[in-house]
Amino acid sequence: MGKDSTKNLVGQPIFKQIVKILPREKFDLLVAQQKSDRYYKTFFSWEQLITLLFGIFSRCDSMGEVCDGMRALEGKLNYFGMDASPAKSTAGDALRDRNNELFKLYYFALIAHFSPLLSVSRKKDVSFEQFYVFDSTTVRLFSDIMKGVGRNPKDEGKKKGGLKVHMLTGVHADTAVYATISEAKMHDRKFLDKLDFLQKGSMIVFDRAYNYYRRFARWTQEGINFVCRLKSGAKYDVQEVLFEKKQGKDEFGVYKVEHIHLQYKGDNRKIERFCLRLVYYKDEKGRKYRFITNNWEITDEEVALTYKYRWTIELMFKKLKQNFQLHFFYSDTENGIKTQVWCTLIAHLLLTVVKQLSNSEKAFSTIAALVRIHLIAHLDLTWVVTEGRRAYVKRHKVKSRGPTAIQLSIF
Repeated sequence: MGKDSTKNLVGQPIFKQIVKILPREKFDLLVAQQKSDRYYKTFFSWEQLITLLFGIFSRCDSMGEVCDGMRALEGKLNYFGMDASPAKSTAGDALRDRNNELFKLYYFALIAHFSPLLSVSRKKDVSFEQFYVFDSTTVRLFSDIMKGVGRNPKDEGKKKGGLKVHMLTGVHADTAVYATISEAKMHDRKFLDKLDFLQKGSMIVFDRAYNYYRRFARWTQEGINFVCRLKSGAKYDVQEVLFEKKQGKDEFGVYKVEHIHLQYKGDNRKIERFCLRLVYYKDEKGRKYRFITNNWEITDEEVALTYKYRWTIELMFKKLKQNFQLHFFYSDTENGIKTQVWCTLIAHLLLTVVKQLSNSEKAFSTIAALVRIHLIAHLDLTWVVTEGRRAYVKRHKVKSRGPTAIQLSIF
């Protein structure tokens, strides 16, 4: 069985091919604005980004593993503009001292930079050009650096810390538009006030945990559409039943629609009301939902379909947690933890861009695994994420041969 001689070798390792996608000039501009290299004689901001991306792509569990792994690649570090691998103490000091705001701003700059590339897969069954989903995910920490959630453990145990990544994603582009990090104990709805950049006519979808009715009323006045589930304790008055039908046991879909006035406390704590449409829906498994929306133009079925797209952000959180190292952190400081999270989001965005540029049909998890395995191999990145297998020529049948001398000697 003969092997194909084509090995798709290139002059740069895969890690370098990924790093080349990053717009270096935008990073240097932010470094100058943030003055993040002031007082540093070695291990500058770009070197820290490269070091963290290496650890994230290779899924190292500690900064010691990252530095030791890079030390074994001394001959290839020149590809990244580095003379030597950083010492563990040097990398740890940078995580503690260099403000994570630099990497946060660079992540937002990358989102804007790659937006034309990633905004090509528009969902045809949704009538909104600007369609967003907002949600958060919790990451548990090994200590109480950032306050976690839940009750204190039994037997006088110490409650672990945690952080929340709050993210607004574009459904059409399937990538983040806005993100922020907070302590896990922070209530989700407080971050709705940060979405003041939403434009008139856009649609945003979120879960019932974000029951900030005062903000909902303001969005209604500003012409911003939303769909979410109605909380069980919400107070409202039914003005009119717009649609109602009896469903059989195996039937599913919209079975009731109401025009309601939802109550909320205004700025002066006075009870106020605003109009909403309440849609009752039963899915294929018999589960019932109540959706509220301030949009009166889309159909009742499209309201339910719009909410279903909320699961796109759940899939993004799943990809982040399953394919990147968010179980172990390289620093025990809040600034270092946030820096690693921002760099993880950058790594996720880079692999999303790689998948889009290569038109790969492979799953995101497969691409992440291939990049991790071949990170320093001098293979063509596009070939790895699209083919990724050894090619063999067709096996030809040969005539059976007689026994060897050793086999004959047994007899």
